[in-house]
Amino acid sequence: MLWNLSLLLLVGGNLAHSHFDQVPLNSQDIFPSRPILEKDSYMPSFAGISTFAHLPYLQCWDESAAEDYDIAVIGAPYDIGVTFRTGARFGPSGIREGSKRIKGYNNELDVHPFQSWAKVVDCGDIPFEPFDSEHAMTQIESHTKYILSRPFSGRTTIPRLVTLGGDHTILLPVLRAMRESHGRPISVIHFDSHLDTWAPEIYNVKAKQSKYNHGNPLYHAAKEGLTANGTSMHVGIRSTLYDKDDMTRDQALGFQVIKANDIFTLGLSGIVNRMRQILGEDKHTPVYLSIDIDVIDPSMAPATGTPEAGGLLSRELKYILRGLDGYNIIGLDVVEVAPAYDTQAQLTTFLAADLIYEVMSMMVNYGSEEK
Repeated sequence: MLWNLSLLLLVGGNLAHSHFDQVPLNSQDIFPSRPILEKDSYMPSFAGISTFAHLPYLQCWDESAAEDYDIAVIGAPYDIGVTFRTGARFGPSGIREGSKRIKGYNNELDVHPFQSWAKVVDCGDIPFEPFDSEHAMTQIESHTKYILSRPFSGRTTIPRLVTLGGDHTILLPVLRAMRESHGRPISVIHFDSHLDTWAPEIYNVKAKQSKYNHGNPLYHAAKEGLTANGTSMHVGIRSTLYDKDDMTRDQALGFQVIKANDIFTLGLSGIVNRMRQILGEDKHTPVYLSIDIDVIDPSMAPATGTPEAGGLLSRELKYILRGLDGYNIIGLDVVEVAPAYDTQAQLTTFLAADLIYEVMSMMVNYGSEEK
């Protein structure tokens, strides 16, 4: 009986499969009709997948992708080079989360960077191996070069780049890619409380891993001829030094210095005028901005690895940045954002995103003048 029952089940199953193969059912015979959605173009700022400012995501490193872009946002979640508090590897995701409220039109600079001649995309984060600093830096450099060498539709020759750090070590591989793509040393404006031109031997001459860290990317960049001598500068310097010779070495590497305390003697307009004086009158010269979030006072940007008291206010830095409107800003990074040290109000990540938005607006403004 058991054998007969099994046979009946097997035959019945085959017949059932045969029936469905021969007479396919319409989905409407099984499921009720789906409702027609009422479409709405408005998306709440707190919703959606976290790309920077809700920008479209593009797989920029996919060789089969044919889409072009004019401004690319990339993340470099690297914090192998920190000397105090770790956590900047979560900077890119934190900054993207902090950018959700950014709407579009910039009233101060009179531009809507997302509704302009420029196609702006978020490429996501650079994939790299997080256990070996030199290998990871090579990967960051190669991926950045790829971003800068993509074919374009004719609106721009070389795209402008926005990099979300990561610790300040990432500046070195990015500048290597920038130097090769633009074929010349780059004028770097470095907003930071620290010089970042300390020689590797200050840390540990015996340890290979000490050669590259977030305290010396501009030391290596100057030695490698990546930075323009005389038109590169630090803005916001206020930290203690290892010794007095640090300033002498920094000057020999070709950097000018504007200290945080210069705001008391020069004022905001004076700092802007000093920066423009150092850059020179040729506004077509490629300029790269590197913003360490610790240039801001920790009362307004606590989420960073090496906080220093006595920094610029967020309003002051935004004013200083806008003073560079009209210059050929080819790239920007915002680094050392470590969200784990932020307040529940996300002060630091909101600020970092807002600073990027200001610079992105200036990138679009400059490109509009070229059209």
